[in-house]
Amino acid sequence: MSPRRILIVGGSDAGTAAALSARSTDPDCAIDVLMEDRFPNFSVCGLPFLLSGEVTGWKELAHRTEEDFAGRRITLHKESQAVSIRHEHQELIAETVGGERLFGYDRLVIATGAEAVTPKIAGADLDGVHRVRTMDDGLAVLDRIESTSPESTIIVGGGYVGVELADAFRHRGIGVTLVESTEQPLKTFDPELSALIARELESHEVRLLARTRVERIEAADSGRRKLRVVGTEGFDLMADLVILCVGVRPRTALADGLGCDRGQAGAIRVNRRLETTVDGVFAAGDCVETWHRLLERPAFLPLGTTAHKQGAVAGANAAGGAVEFAGTLGTQVVKVFDLAAGRTGLTGNEAVHEGFDARTTEIVTPDHKAYYPGARPLHIRLTGDARDGRLLGAQIVGDYRAAVAKRLDVMAAALFNRLKVAEILDLDLSYTPPLGSPWDPWQAAARAWCDERSAGQATRPTQK
Repeated sequence: MSPRRILIVGGSDAGTAAALSARSTDPDCAIDVLMEDRFPNFSVCGLPFLLSGEVTGWKELAHRTEEDFAGRRITLHKESQAVSIRHEHQELIAETVGGERLFGYDRLVIATGAEAVTPKIAGADLDGVHRVRTMDDGLAVLDRIESTSPESTIIVGGGYVGVELADAFRHRGIGVTLVESTEQPLKTFDPELSALIARELESHEVRLLARTRVERIEAADSGRRKLRVVGTEGFDLMADLVILCVGVRPRTALADGLGCDRGQAGAIRVNRRLETTVDGVFAAGDCVETWHRLLERPAFLPLGTTAHKQGAVAGANAAGGAVEFAGTLGTQVVKVFDLAAGRTGLTGNEAVHEGFDARTTEIVTPDHKAYYPGARPLHIRLTGDARDGRLLGAQIVGDYRAAVAKRLDVMAAALFNRLKVAEILDLDLSYTPPLGSPWDPWQAAARAWCDERSAGQATRPTQK
């Protein structure tokens, strides 16, 4: 028998996907969605492009309108925060704009997401120091830009969001210093490819400071409300704006109050049906661990694509369905000025750490036949297991106009279906001289990997 009442806590990717999936599964159940902010189903991933000015209005970031949800008989409760829960009575109390309100439920879906990590930096809460994790965060930065016309910004953290924001601020003509504590930005890529991104940043006048940690931020005595940022390696710089992008952590307070177990990286433990360890409670999105399809074990990979898929599974099962999450490979791509960088599966070092006999081949090849004008180089790294030939991961960096993301998806599909490296040679991939080659770049890399494996020459990374 399907539940009559489904309560979803969280209105971003996972929460709204859960609501829509629950409605498709059960046309008759009541669905309530509690959301802390006023932005149902908005694309937080689009914030860098709002800040750059490429997206001209924040409302354009909405995936769906409130009318869309109303038409599906999904009730949204904006600016509503859960304050207590009595699961034995299937009741949750939330603080809403109209005061405290009691919500009853038969099934509960937790989709509370993740929050920005606040680093242990003195002065991290000063005026002019921002994070960019939520819509409110992004709009606060946009207001700061439009009201004060900053000339300089310091971005702390060189991950995906950090490099996207560097691109965004330079698009507006704002000076950017990017501070990264490790050797170079985008440390989730092999160093050979991260170096390409570092050069791209510097070629667009981003000052890049690696192996540097920010220790304190001070309010300078200045009419322009300048901030002084001080760190290791003699770092001491003034800026109009500081953005902290040092990672996220799962928000688990509601789940903790219910007694749900924690899993990888402190995220909520779930099975492949997205059930928590508490009966009748599901969870999805950046607050939960996820099933890694290649490693066949849980991992913590907070990604928008994963949140949408997990939400759909959790919502369907909360409404009485029987669906399993197929798993993730950590497939992701980022645009940095004129380059795009993407990865799926494991890097060489990650594969060695997981116990594989990993070998990695790197090639540089044009994105289409060189005789047709406009060919651009693609830097490709392919990792496989020398023992059984199994494909383990792929990385690619190239001009963003060279279909880098869709090329990466070929390898994500190959990994999803557990192909061996040699089987990539058999894939029937499209070709015309302006767009590709008779042997696709991935097939060229696969052939090189197979040849090097036979000769015992493919690079085995040193475990780190």
